[in-house]
Amino acid sequence: MKNSSGWLAALPVYNEVDYVDDVLDEVARYASDVLVVDDGSLDGTAERLGQRSDISLIRHSENRGYGAALTTAFQYAIEEGFQGIVTLDCDGQHQPCRIPEFIQAANDADIVSGSRYLKSYDGDDAPPEERMKINRTITHELNERLGYALTDAFCGFKAYRTSALKLLTITNTGYAMPLQLWVKAAAAELKVVEIPVPLIYLDLERSFGGALDQAEARLQHYREVLDDAFATVMAEGVPFPSREEVACN
Repeated sequence: MKNSSGWLAALPVYNEVDYVDDVLDEVARYASDVLVVDDGSLDGTAERLGQRSDISLIRHSENRGYGAALTTAFQYAIEEGFQGIVTLDCDGQHQPCRIPEFIQAANDADIVSGSRYLKSYDGDDAPPEERMKINRTITHELNERLGYALTDAFCGFKAYRTSALKLLTITNTGYAMPLQLWVKAAAAELKVVEIPVPLIYLDLERSFGGALDQAEARLQHYREVLDDAFATVMAEGVPFPSREEVACN
């Protein structure tokens, strides 16, 4: 059992052989406990991770999805007695030096979410147009339905208190997992805050899987995930708080 006052940094990883060592070297400067969830990598990432002695490692025997990797990390943080968990990607688009900022902000929140649109930084990249449009569309619809005031629904750089994670049942295994999480967080009346992070888009080709690489199909999928999450919460008889009760700064 880890120190219950400690925080864990966790990274879901899938085929990141070109980035994983550099990113983890940097993460280790700002986090004393680091977990990597290797989601079935096939490009040599697993072998690289196996050579490191400064991380805890969980491997999925096959690729199960971004949401599944995060859920594995959440369960590990809870079982090992960590106070909280900071999640960040392993592709170089999140800056590990900001981990302490997320932990500090979590003193006054259940979930701290990075936002690439709260503040402009020198050197910010221009995001792919269709991805930014989908993000803005879904973030707006999410806010309308939940009473939140989010500016970035999809940023993977987050801090969660494990006391909050214990209240959430997350089943979505893919990239749409954050949408289910937001619905469950609102139903649990968790306090959410956003903090700004730089907008970094490397020259990466990301596949969302099959038809979801098409923007319209992906947007429709995200809306279906939101509808399903709402239906699940309503079926459980959990009332959503009013807009005035939602704590999102």
